[in-house]
Amino acid sequence: MMQFLSFSIGGSICGIGCRNICVPSLRITQSTRAAAPEGLKACSDDGLKKCKSANVQGTEVSKERIRKQLHKVDLSASSYDTAWVAMVPLPEFRQVPCFPECLNWIIENQHPDGSWGIHRLHPSLVKDALSSTLACVLALKRWNVGEEHVRRGLHFIGSYFSSAMDGKLHTPIGFDIIFPGMLGYAIEMGLDLPIGQNDIDAMFYLRDLELQRVTGNSFEGRKAYLAYVAEGLGKSQDWHEVMKYQRENGSLFNSPSTTAAALSHIYDAEALEYLRSLLQKFGSSVPTSYPIDIYTLLCVVDKIERLGIARHFSYEIKNVLDKIYRCWLKNDEEINTDMGTCAMAFRLLRMNGFDISPAALTQFGDSSFFFNSIQGHLKDMKTVLELYKASQIKILPMEQILDKLGSWSSNLLREELSTNSEHGLQVLSQEVDYAFKFPFYANLERLEHKNYIENFKVENFQVLKTSYTSSGVDDKDLLELALEDFNLCQSIYRKELQYIESWVKENRLDQLEFARQKQTFCYFSAAATLFSPESFDARMSWAKNGVLTTVVDDFFDHGGSREELVNLISLIEKWDENHEKQFCSEQVKIIYSAICSTINDLGAKASALQKRSVTDHLWLTLVKAMMKEAEWVKTKTVPTMDEYMANGYVSFALGPIILPALYFVGPEISVDAIGDPEYHNLYKLVSLCGRLLNDMQSFEREGKEGKLSSVLLRIAHGSGSASEEEAIMEIQSIVDSSRAELLRLVLQNEGSVVPRACKDLFWKMSRILHLFYMKNDGFTSPTEMVSAVNAVIYEPLKVGHIFSLVN
Repeated sequence: MMQFLSFSIGGSICGIGCRNICVPSLRITQSTRAAAPEGLKACSDDGLKKCKSANVQGTEVSKERIRKQLHKVDLSASSYDTAWVAMVPLPEFRQVPCFPECLNWIIENQHPDGSWGIHRLHPSLVKDALSSTLACVLALKRWNVGEEHVRRGLHFIGSYFSSAMDGKLHTPIGFDIIFPGMLGYAIEMGLDLPIGQNDIDAMFYLRDLELQRVTGNSFEGRKAYLAYVAEGLGKSQDWHEVMKYQRENGSLFNSPSTTAAALSHIYDAEALEYLRSLLQKFGSSVPTSYPIDIYTLLCVVDKIERLGIARHFSYEIKNVLDKIYRCWLKNDEEINTDMGTCAMAFRLLRMNGFDISPAALTQFGDSSFFFNSIQGHLKDMKTVLELYKASQIKILPMEQILDKLGSWSSNLLREELSTNSEHGLQVLSQEVDYAFKFPFYANLERLEHKNYIENFKVENFQVLKTSYTSSGVDDKDLLELALEDFNLCQSIYRKELQYIESWVKENRLDQLEFARQKQTFCYFSAAATLFSPESFDARMSWAKNGVLTTVVDDFFDHGGSREELVNLISLIEKWDENHEKQFCSEQVKIIYSAICSTINDLGAKASALQKRSVTDHLWLTLVKAMMKEAEWVKTKTVPTMDEYMANGYVSFALGPIILPALYFVGPEISVDAIGDPEYHNLYKLVSLCGRLLNDMQSFEREGKEGKLSSVLLRIAHGSGSASEEEAIMEIQSIVDSSRAELLRLVLQNEGSVVPRACKDLFWKMSRILHLFYMKNDGFTSPTEMVSAVNAVIYEPLKVGHIFSLVN
């Protein structure tokens, strides 16, 4: 696959490109390596016994550590930015430093090798160390203090100067402008640089090349970028123009270094107050960007959700999102001024049930906004990807802003993929490719979790103009917990699937020659969405009823005679366990016995959980709808579209799969909720999506078999005015609108009577259907879904590359 490189631009990290640096330091335990942890008990007819990992104690300690740190934003001190703040003079006495405490911090925080910057000189960050060290040297020389520290700093710069021109190393944003600019300041100050003139000239040449390259980009984007790196341009910069980028908090781009550089040239009370507030908060040093709290917290929540471990931290995540929601309602500048932060906040808040409008994204709806920004200048594809993800969370027809956003962001991402553009450090090709391959509405949780785990980067540092850390949560803890969790669940899935296969044999369903044997697919759809170990009963209900509905569907399609179909319906109407002499065939006996025993067993368990009788007669409605379709086919009746859809959403057979499973996902469901129109609408919308998706992929085959479908009916009732392509487009439009309305109902809080955990099952089924019918009839195909099944149930995590980093 092509390598798609991009800056990892951090949301409210002043709206500037932020590169993620992977510095591996992962604890590897035996349990992390294990494909199937010990301690899992074999399952029986009564269900799989709850299992516990041999490393429960260690896992709980890790969880508790994450819980304590999840809400914290722990910004590291920036030597680079602190140095620029140290150079700010007092407004009234410009020969005196305004922030002498910063000078003291610089003196106290020089490393033994003479450098400043990160706590250790990582090979990838030599340019960062050079930049930070030269800035600190300039600050000390500016006020004629720390002579010995200056000498040692210059020695470090001389020793590593050749790295400044090494194009293979990570390059901080603006380095090719800022570093040569600082060299110029050093020469003006009279510093004796231990660098040859040819090397200095080479750096100035690199700066000129960079400035020439910049002129070829968008005018507004170029202006913003040059303002951000203004400290490297000095007197040649129009500082009054730079001040036009000042934010409400007094800063320039939330960047202490840019703000401090401006104050060294012109006075601004608000900018000065911004720096004072930082030192009041952080002591005698400053971070490289502030504020950054919202973006940092969003990133942590996003990582936890995508790693599949969010259920362990639901309370903490809710508290974090509550806080961000309050900021959203206040039109917080940290959210509204940055595309990446705004897009991620919108996506996570909306998907977690917060009632928010996409109005805040309106300003980003046109691609010109992006290209006129610093992100656009830097071709920050991570921000574009965030905008694309946000655009998919559409729930209302009038949210055209999301359509516009999705259009230009997807086009730009595809263009960058095709041209294999390189604009930064983080390889995004895999993530972008996955986002296109599995759209939000067709992406199963466990597939996403596995993909994210296998491609997870332990990002100990990120880089803007300089490196920094921000989150209190250690990525190593998150990854280790995700590995333990996925491996444990996968071992459970394998045993549960064995149980389902034995259940099929015990009920003799494998003896029905007409029936598709789809127990693996039925179980996969449950495991990939109802993935937690505690959801055993819900998975069993989902999978067993999926198998039974498949058998009954095949029975009514071609497996049973009319006498047998009538016999089965009669038996289900009576629902009598004493039915030994009422079967007209062995096939009917097998099918009815399996339905009866399974429904009674699941009903008893559900009734115990719900504290009332919940044995609903969903099967009678289903088989009558299937019978009507069978009669249409036999008599060659052509129903109207309305007649077909009114019957078809029932005959698609999702009722017995989804509805009983609702009783096993946690909350008690009242009788009033079951009878509420909301409950029926959820069921009807997901069933409509399923019926129409199936029709679009199977109408050619089923047409040859004399069966009905919405595509063929649309053509037939169009009196020749509708082509096959037009019919499909019309059906697809109905699917899209039904899916959006389904998601709206799922996310709706006000006026909702169905618990969110239950509503989620309808959305999960919708995602399953969109995945199965994405390219063809994946459920009927013997091969289409095999790789997905293997990924969730059988194939162990491919994390050897992570282990090799520390071996």
